[in-house]
Amino acid sequence: MVTTNSIELDCKFLDEKKTTVEGLPPQSTLPNKIPTSGFALPIIDLSAPRELVVEKVKDAVEKWGFFQVINHGVPLSILEDVKDGVVRFHDEDPEVKKSYFTQDLTKKFIYHNNFELFSSSKSGNWRDSFACYVAPPELPNPEDLPLVCRDGLFEFSKHVISLGDLLFELFSEALGLGSEMLKSKGCMKGVLLAGNYYPPCPKPDLKFGTKKHSDHSFMTILLQDQTGGLQALHQDTWVDVWPIPGAIVINIGDYLQLMTNDKFKSVEHRVLVNRDAPRISVTCFVTTLMNPNPTVYGPIKELLSEENPPKYREITIPEYTKGYIERGIDGDSHLSYYRI
Repeated sequence: MVTTNSIELDCKFLDEKKTTVEGLPPQSTLPNKIPTSGFALPIIDLSAPRELVVEKVKDAVEKWGFFQVINHGVPLSILEDVKDGVVRFHDEDPEVKKSYFTQDLTKKFIYHNNFELFSSSKSGNWRDSFACYVAPPELPNPEDLPLVCRDGLFEFSKHVISLGDLLFELFSEALGLGSEMLKSKGCMKGVLLAGNYYPPCPKPDLKFGTKKHSDHSFMTILLQDQTGGLQALHQDTWVDVWPIPGAIVINIGDYLQLMTNDKFKSVEHRVLVNRDAPRISVTCFVTTLMNPNPTVYGPIKELLSEENPPKYREITIPEYTKGYIERGIDGDSHLSYYRI
């Protein structure tokens, strides 16, 4: 349980950790040190003819679970504005940031200094983050967001919703289903945006920015700066997700792997840190985890047959989220607990 006192200590630790790793839980041997390779992540031009785009998306989600999109309709100025807003917030005075520091998930804007603040794991990631809900059914009031990043978050979120709608249509068509199938199941009814700051790390061989994990979302839409560090696991090899100016990274989440009965892949990924430069990313988790959602999700019946029986039992988002948070990021996919 995280107490008020522990929150106070974490806030103090927040700035200290940017120059030292002393006092951090040791990770003398970082797991999953599989060599990186010359694989290149798929890059999909969304302005290409629809049939070609669907074909490329199908190949990417089935073989990789990770890809980048270009000509996606989000102006470059909007991408730069939202990243600048994340920088401005993390550059705020610690006392200002501390006012948003909470484990109360009903708050409209939450600030924390590592992913495990709300879970049982205590090893910590080398990262500071804020999170807010930016998509229906509940949009935040402007006053709920810090002024330094408010405009960028609102403008970017509008484009994320449009892009998400398009991607779910493409995913549905890649499954051979009607373009509205996934949206009709409520997959686009919530977006949780996280603004992440990875400080330079004096000993990058001892810490991860974010440890190996898959996302408990339908999909994740990610904007990264030019620092690098994001890696996806492909064929037991870590593949660098190289930053491309103006591109947006897309990855399949656990819920879509379950719903497609393993046709789509929710791929494990991680973030490495470096000692020379900070890293900024804006991560949009398409999920309803912070809103009550009694919908039961299971493998889509139209995809099942005698040759392809269901591989997972049905779940609700609150049930899955509870188990995911309790276990924390431990390097193993939480989906395995729901296999039949």
